[in-house]
Amino acid sequence: MSAPAGFDELQDLYSKVLRDLARNPAHRGRLENATATARGDNPMCGDRVEIFINLDGPRITEAMFTGRGCEISQASAALLTELVRGKSPAEARALGQAVARLARSGERDETSEDLARLSVFSVVKNFPSRVKCATLAWHALDAALAGVKETSSE
Repeated sequence: MSAPAGFDELQDLYSKVLRDLARNPAHRGRLENATATARGDNPMCGDRVEIFINLDGPRITEAMFTGRGCEISQASAALLTELVRGKSPAEARALGQAVARLARSGERDETSEDLARLSVFSVVKNFPSRVKCATLAWHALDAALAGVKETSSE
C-alpha cells in the first residue's frame, strides 16, 4: 500500500521544521533564579535536557532549556519553552501528553494553535525508538512541576 498523496512532502516539511527548531531555538540557556528546574536524561541515546521555569501564581511565565542530543529532543525542548509560557501547569502537562500521543500514533484529539504546532512530532511515529527523544523535555517539565530534580525517559 502506498502513502497518500502529499505524505512525503508533509514528512519533509515536518523534518525541516524540527531541524530549524533544534538549530535555532529561541529560548536556549539557563534561567537564573528559576522557580522550578529538572534535568531529563535518555540513557539509550545520550540525550539530556534541563528545563528551567518561572511560575507566577497559577501560570508559567518563563521557560528556558539547556541540553544536548538529537534534533528531535532539542526541537521538542525548544517548542516546549515557547508553548508553555502563559499556561497553567495542568495545561502544560496536557501539551506533553499531546506530544506523546502524536509521537506514538500521529493522532491528535483536538484542534488548537498549540496542537497544530506540535503536529511536527507526528513523523516520530515512523521511528518508535525516537518517541523517548520527543518526550524527554516534557518528562523534565513534569518533574520540575512536581519538584523532582531529575528524571529519565525510561
